[in-house]
Formats: sequence, structure tokens, C-alpha cells
Amino acid sequence: MVSSTPGAKWLLVALLWLPTFMLAGESLRAQGPQPVVFVMPIEGIIDLGLAPFVQRVLSEAMTAQAKTVVLDINTFGGRVDAAVLIRDALLESQVPTVAFINKRAISAGALISLATETIAMADGGTIGAATPVQIGAPGTPAQPVEEKTVSYVRKEFRATAEQRNRPPKLAEAMVDADVEIPDVIEKGKLLTLTTTEALALKIADFQANDLEAVLESIGLPNADIRHASETWAESLVRFLTHPVVSSLLMTLGIMGIIVEIRMPGFGVPGILGLISLGLFFWGHTLVQLAGWEELLLVALGLILVSVEVFFIPGFGVAGILGIVALLGGFGLSLIGSGANWDSIISAMGQVALSILIAIVVALVLLRYFPRLPFGQRLLLKTTLLSQEGYGSAPERDLSWLGKRGTAATDLHPSGIAHLNGDRVDVVSDGDFIGAGQPVEVVRVDGNRIVVRLLSEQEKGRTP
Repeated sequence: MVSSTPGAKWLLVALLWLPTFMLAGESLRAQGPQPVVFVMPIEGIIDLGLAPFVQRVLSEAMTAQAKTVVLDINTFGGRVDAAVLIRDALLESQVPTVAFINKRAISAGALISLATETIAMADGGTIGAATPVQIGAPGTPAQPVEEKTVSYVRKEFRATAEQRNRPPKLAEAMVDADVEIPDVIEKGKLLTLTTTEALALKIADFQANDLEAVLESIGLPNADIRHASETWAESLVRFLTHPVVSSLLMTLGIMGIIVEIRMPGFGVPGILGLISLGLFFWGHTLVQLAGWEELLLVALGLILVSVEVFFIPGFGVAGILGIVALLGGFGLSLIGSGANWDSIISAMGQVALSILIAIVVALVLLRYFPRLPFGQRLLLKTTLLSQEGYGSAPERDLSWLGKRGTAATDLHPSGIAHLNGDRVDVVSDGDFIGAGQPVEVVRVDGNRIVVRLLSEQEKGRTP
């Protein structure tokens, strides 16, 4: 008998297992790399800031050669124009998409769901109720929109359902209460389907109660799941384009520019105004609402309104054109694709209210802010003293100090006054003074002769 060494034994074992290792390797190569699945949440209000997020995730999924993108949907809806942008991105996506409705896809969420290739619904889910409405003032209920708006949204739903081979009549019934489907929905009511109903009517493809069940149903149980989330910039854009925030930015921007033009020096109001307008247009540019045209309109409007308020007596062509330019520039920045007269009027009303508030607040600040200790520290002094190395006002101008007379023209704030029979260039101390009203010179700043309006009690008193 020949005895074997330990090394020979190990060699024999390796030769016996070699075919098994080779078969396992061939199997792994046949399976290929682990499939990649992107998952992104569609939650809360559907707004224009959500569209860039969806477009980015779809682009990243295509670059990563993902097998599918799952939209985890739970929303009561939002803006129609935002939903249309997302719908278009989904229909054009080269990566398969799946809508996982957990638990609801109402209104704009229903259109987004219909645009995906596959719809999965959790137990107790709902989809539908997508008629467009016009949001009214805070605290008031939403108002119905015109028929042409309903018609537009209805056709968007129908076209989306047709492209994804889903019943188009059911999609229309989600939008228009006049659509009647026997044994499904009667006329006068909007269609909203539960999970069971959606499965029976071929709107949804299968039921799944969690993401694992969704992936199991589409044949990707062991996929590499990559959860997508908004970047800080995308979250900031969604915040800046919120209707309340955008109105506040408009108001602060207009107010800051008006106050800065009226007050000497470049200080806090001007910086606040420029930052506010910059944030407004940055956010609305990223969501494809604003461009150079809107920005130029707003700039032109601010210039015209400022010229009218501070340099031209009365209110005429420049002021009217300025307000029209502001309404157009800001209004167009709030209107997306599929705009109708209801949304246009709402946007113009939002802008008009912001402009009105900005002007009122600016006038209040111009009157009281310079008198406050805090305001005096922030503003540049307009008086240059001779002991500090500056020349004082001319002696003739100083002689007008304390003199009384009447305004020859409207002081808005600059104009002409009659003082001791002479016509003198003057400016008011902030208030509008009409022609013929009594005035008194209260100070002389360099070459500026500043007057104030005399009250009824002061008219008969001697200075």
C-alpha cells in the first residue's frame, strides 16, 4: 500500500470541487450585476419645485442604467401645471416607471400615477377626484373654474391614459363630473376609485402593501434600492416658490427698492430689496416660470414707478406704465404651462396686493423710520458740517430757514414754493403737499430747502 502525503490529499479535493466552482462562476456571470431600482417620494403638495426633483432622479436613473424607478405616492394633489411637467417627464422617460400609491393619489397625484407604466396600490388606497379648482383668498373655500379649464385637464388625463393603455373614459371621469359611465359613476359626481375598484377596472395593475411586495411583483426582489431625496437647493426652491413666500418676497423687494431710492445712501432697505427680488427670480427661474423677459419687465416697472413717485408731479403715464410692467413681470413669473384666465387673474391679484402692501409700508417707513434712533444709526447723514471739513449751505439758502409761504406746485416730494414773493425750489419732508397749501422751511441740507406742511392751527400763528 502506498501512503499519500497531506499535500496530495488537498490537491485531490481541489480537483474534485473545481467543476462546482466553475459552474457557480458561470451562473453568477449569467445573472449579471445586481439590478438597480430608484425610489423617490411624491408626498405633500404637488408644486412646481417638485418637477426639477423628478426630472433629476429620472436622469440619474438612466445614467445608472436602473431597471425601474418607483414613485412612492401619497398626496392630495396640487398645481396642475406642476403635475403636467412631471407627467411629461414620466412619459418621456427611457427608464420604466412604477407608481406605488400608498395610500392616495388624489387630483394632480392621479395624473402623475397614470403617466407611469405600472400602477401598484396599497390596501385601502384611493385614486381620482381630479377636477381643477381655483384657490381663493385665505380662509375661503376653493372656487370652480371655467369649462375650458376643465376641458383642458380632462384631455390631459385622457391622453395620458391612452398612452399607457388604460381606460381613457375612466380617466376623464376623474376630472369632469359630467362624464357618466354606466355601473361605475353617475353624472354629477367625480370618480374616485379604491384599490379593489381600480384593480377591477384595469386602472391599477396589482396590489402591494410595501415596497418589497412591489419589487417582488415586478420581478426585482433582490434589487439594489437607491432612495432619492431632495437636495437642499431643491428644497429651498420649493420653499421660495410657495405662494405665500413668493408674495412676501415680492412685497419686500418692491418696498426695499422704493425706500432706498427715497432715502440717501445705500443701506439696509436696498440690500433687503435686492436679496428678496433675487431669491424670487432665482427660485422661479429654476422651475421654468421666470426668465430674462420677466426680470426686465420688473426692473422697468420699478424705474417708472420711482420716477413717477419722486420726480414727476402728479400721477400720469409713467406711473401707469410702471404698474403695468410690474404686474406683467411678476404675474408671468407665477403662471405655468396650461394657464387659463382664472389662474392669470389670480396671479395678477396676488401681484397687485403685494404692490399695494409694499407701497403703503414704504410710505410709512419713509415717514417714521428716519425719526427712530435705530433708523438714524442705519441711514447716512445728509448734513455736512463745516467743522468737519465740508462747506455749508449758501447764505441765501440759509436765509429761508423758518420762512413760510405756499406750494406753487405739487411737492411730490420736490417742486416749487412761493416764499416772500420768490419762486424757490424746495422738497417736502416726506409728505405729499398739494399746490396752494401753506408750508414752512424746516431745514436746509446743502442745496436742498426742506419744507413741511403747516397745520390748520399753525396757519394763523407767526413763526
